[in-house]
Amino acid sequence: MAWPRVDGMRTLELGTPGDMRAWLNSLALSGRKTTTTGLFDDYGKEGEVLETVGERLALVDTDGHPVGTVEITSVQVMSFAEVPWQHAAAEGEGDADLEEWRAGHRGYWEKAGTPVDDGTRVVCLAFRLVTP
Repeated sequence: MAWPRVDGMRTLELGTPGDMRAWLNSLALSGRKTTTTGLFDDYGKEGEVLETVGERLALVDTDGHPVGTVEITSVQVMSFAEVPWQHAAAEGEGDADLEEWRAGHRGYWEKAGTPVDDGTRVVCLAFRLVTP
């Protein structure tokens, strides 16, 4: 089950559909959000390869319509415990510190059915907005 494509680009679907995605997209479109974190195992489950530096992704809304284009500037795979504050803060979601960021992400993934521990491998993407 490959990820959707828009205009030949893979899509970037931030958070869950609805209010969360709208909020995260607004952060990305304003330039406040320049990173995101995903579960490494999701790539294999969905038959996808990691993004590459320079790859462009279509940022999409809840209905799968493009709202912008981002370009990947960094791709790093690491354990959840290794995610640095610089990356977490650049997600732009207002976390006060790394512990708050970790708690929020653990809760998000647990609610989605995938509990995360310190050793869980994650993909840390950095991107820049190309077109809103």
